[in-house]
Amino acid sequence: MANPLRFDRSFQTDARGTRASWGRHRKRCLRLPRLPLAALACIALLAAGCGTGGVAKGGSTQAGKALFTANCATCHTLGAAGASGKIGPNLDDAFAAMRAPGGDTHFEESTIRQVVADQIKYPAQRDEGVNMPANLVRGSAVDDVAAYVASVAGTPSSLAGAKTAGTTSMNGKTIFTSSCASCHTLAAAGAHGTVGPSLDRLRPAFARVKKQVISGGAIMPAFKGKLTDAQITAVAKYVAANAGKK
Repeated sequence: MANPLRFDRSFQTDARGTRASWGRHRKRCLRLPRLPLAALACIALLAAGCGTGGVAKGGSTQAGKALFTANCATCHTLGAAGASGKIGPNLDDAFAAMRAPGGDTHFEESTIRQVVADQIKYPAQRDEGVNMPANLVRGSAVDDVAAYVASVAGTPSSLAGAKTAGTTSMNGKTIFTSSCASCHTLAAAGAHGTVGPSLDRLRPAFARVKKQVISGGAIMPAFKGKLTDAQITAVAKYVAANAGKK
């Protein structure tokens, strides 16, 4: 049996790749003959995720939205949440085709919820680029985020929202809140992220912040091309001026 604690490394951001890799995972895990996709999905759920952490519970979509905004919006696009992150998969694009009724392409919302919950616990790892850390949220918060994402990702309204979402502000604090707060601690911005270093503790100078935002490093992605030069300068000035302040 394949390692039950890891998804396929081939899990992709596009809907076709997502369906294919999820199907491969189920086939290896359950060792079943070829069955309709809907039947495989139901069996996978009944099998408690084949050791991937159990079936996702109902969860609170209201709590999930707040958790998604605080922990996930920096990296993912999800129009319903006003999120336009480009680092991780576009969740609207990934799940849109799965919502189409009929045929082997349709996933029930409960299956989408399971996929999201398992990716939070055991995110797919790529050989290149930034990988999503495991367990950004834990316990019942996993079910809340999974419930929220499954309820909106790929819906017509969320797809429409994704077209207008994006960071266009030139205000350093606004840019930091939308692009950096889920990973870093900066008291002046009300940010308490723990994925990256605490900026209040580091108190970096403007030049260091700007270089890091442009080029990235370690698990931090590069924002060159994602933010304009003026926006990078604005957020670097904001961090340098406010790091360490209450």
